[in-house]
Amino acid sequence: MSLTTEVLIAGAGPVGLALANLLGQYGRKVVLIESRSELIDYPRGVGMDDESFRSLQTMGLIDEVTPYTVPHHIMRLVNGHGEVILTNDPKGEPFGWPRKHGFIQPLVDKVMHDGLARYDNVTVLFEHELAGIEDDGDKVVATVRTGPNEGDTTRIEAAYLVGCEGGRSFTRGWMGVDFEGKSPSTRWVVIDVRNDPLGVPNVYLGADPARPYVSIGLPHGVRRWEFMLFDHEPSEKVEDDGFVADLLRDHVPDSSRLDVIRRRVFTHHGRIATGFRKGRVLIAGDAAHLMPVWMGQGWNSGMRDATNLGWKLASVLAGKASDHLLDTYDVERRDHAKAMIDLSMTFGSIIKPTDKRVAFLRDTASRVLNLSPQVKEYFTDMRFKPMPRYGRGVVVEPDSLQPGEAAARRTSRFVAVRNAVDKRSPVGLQFIQPRVATAEATGVRLDDVIGPWWTVAAWGNDPARLLSPSDRAKLERLGARLVAFTSESQRGWAEKEYAGSGSLVVGDLDGSLKGWFDTRGMGVVFLRPDRFVAAACLAQDAPRALDSLLRAASATVESVR
Repeated sequence: MSLTTEVLIAGAGPVGLALANLLGQYGRKVVLIESRSELIDYPRGVGMDDESFRSLQTMGLIDEVTPYTVPHHIMRLVNGHGEVILTNDPKGEPFGWPRKHGFIQPLVDKVMHDGLARYDNVTVLFEHELAGIEDDGDKVVATVRTGPNEGDTTRIEAAYLVGCEGGRSFTRGWMGVDFEGKSPSTRWVVIDVRNDPLGVPNVYLGADPARPYVSIGLPHGVRRWEFMLFDHEPSEKVEDDGFVADLLRDHVPDSSRLDVIRRRVFTHHGRIATGFRKGRVLIAGDAAHLMPVWMGQGWNSGMRDATNLGWKLASVLAGKASDHLLDTYDVERRDHAKAMIDLSMTFGSIIKPTDKRVAFLRDTASRVLNLSPQVKEYFTDMRFKPMPRYGRGVVVEPDSLQPGEAAARRTSRFVAVRNAVDKRSPVGLQFIQPRVATAEATGVRLDDVIGPWWTVAAWGNDPARLLSPSDRAKLERLGARLVAFTSESQRGWAEKEYAGSGSLVVGDLDGSLKGWFDTRGMGVVFLRPDRFVAAACLAQDAPRALDSLLRAASATVESVR
């Protein structure tokens, strides 16, 4: 038996499921294979960022996912005396959702799996394990094992293959790339229970030199503990009920009454592949990078991979961009994944010390730092976490309007830009998502209004009037939507004034959009399907910015089908 598809995804973990949903929504033909007989049903990831929530919104699965999440998941780092060293409780909802959520991964993964039933163009095959890859330059042919015998195989032919099989990825091994980084020898035992005996919400990271620990309150009455094992304690001790009871003695009144989901030993890893692409074969998620759990970024980094790669694969397969567009996936995602690994490793080094002298110095330093409101706010608002910023790839330099690179800070000869409050470039950063109004609805989130593909938006202008008929024809072939942002008080006027231009008029309800364009000194923004700013410019420069953006995106709009 053999199958033919556009994209073969190996691994039905969260990254493979997310990528399949996005490609399914974009109308591409997908086969998703998984070596197991069913999805993993025990908890793993427990923290979800607003960026990932926004990706689930793009997939159209928010209503189904929300019951398995709890918003505003506060994290506190405490020392052995119960003193708070650091609080992580970011405020605001710049991307349309609370910044942090606790969640039940198996149930969210199941939502993504069940969501694939919406698409006739997506096929899911369990008990299918990737066993061989051939890339002949025009297509990929995969050998897939379907049973225990040597002859139990099938062939799947695809335009592209994406390996999402986790840290032991067969695909990464076939690519021959190095998996650089560290795997510290420190072991931790994780204990998940269904009947939370504490009823205390949120997250506590215990930097206790007696034994570092983690205690996490999760939705549906689930609680997680993690305890560091000492070098003299063998991993097998996790099977000893007495040992586990000793671990929990200071945490729960009666550990014998716990309904345990699982308990196991794991080691943290901080590794990243030296390349995410080889020809028609790519890797994503844990196959491309592994990171410690401290910042809850493993699941979220994988979602960022899927969100970045999905629209690019769809563009190439639709003939809207050349194959070179896929090179930007590696360029854009690897630096940020590495930054998150480094941050997670650093955070672990703060939690793990068991030397009381080291812990004393850490605690003393934290008390001094917490005396400064600015320092406290820096950590509380999670400003230490590097937000994804794409300085190279599908971006346009806002000053020179050159394609492919965008500096973090701007210097412009134009007074309007020079006077901007925010001197940082908005290009390569994710765009905000406030609630807005249109002729059809009020108080809806921006992404639900503008749709899941390219957007060209202007403040106080009709973008259709800023572009030539030829430019508008290119954008139409690209599938881009033209949007006119205006104050809500001006929306009625704009709907009449711009009638017939094809632009959607969007009213700014709370001033968020006006503030964004004001502080950045820009009048037009080009938004990628993953909601990142590809280009931003003054209104008069929109045609030049468009030409550069099409080059940066390897667009082939002159010949789009």
